[in-house]
Amino acid sequence: MKQTVLLTITSLLTMLLALFHVTDDIARGLDPARPASLVMVPILVVWLYATLVLAGRRSGYVILILGSLLGAYIPVLHFQGRRIGEIATSSGGFFFIWTLLALGVTAVFSLILSAQGLWRLRRG
Repeated sequence: MKQTVLLTITSLLTMLLALFHVTDDIARGLDPARPASLVMVPILVVWLYATLVLAGRRSGYVILILGSLLGAYIPVLHFQGRRIGEIATSSGGFFFIWTLLALGVTAVFSLILSAQGLWRLRRG
């Protein structure tokens, strides 16, 4: 499978998992539902634009690298939190932890693919 197709799939999956995660954070009260919570919307719009419209361009790869770094940081941030143990054992904890792990995997994979794409552009 072409790397650009893989990058599109993993990037879209990372965005979906990030949305699930932010929604779960708000539903659990970890992040209060307020207008500031909507900051994720423009971030995901730019990330989606880079994935679908700027695919294969330098600017697209740079945006995808930044989005992937953000996605990879979310699990790190949560696993350093004090309440991760009680969240894991609570109702819906399995989905919360699974989403964090899947988000980390897809984000790091997208980061690798984006860096390779950017490197190929530089060499070509």
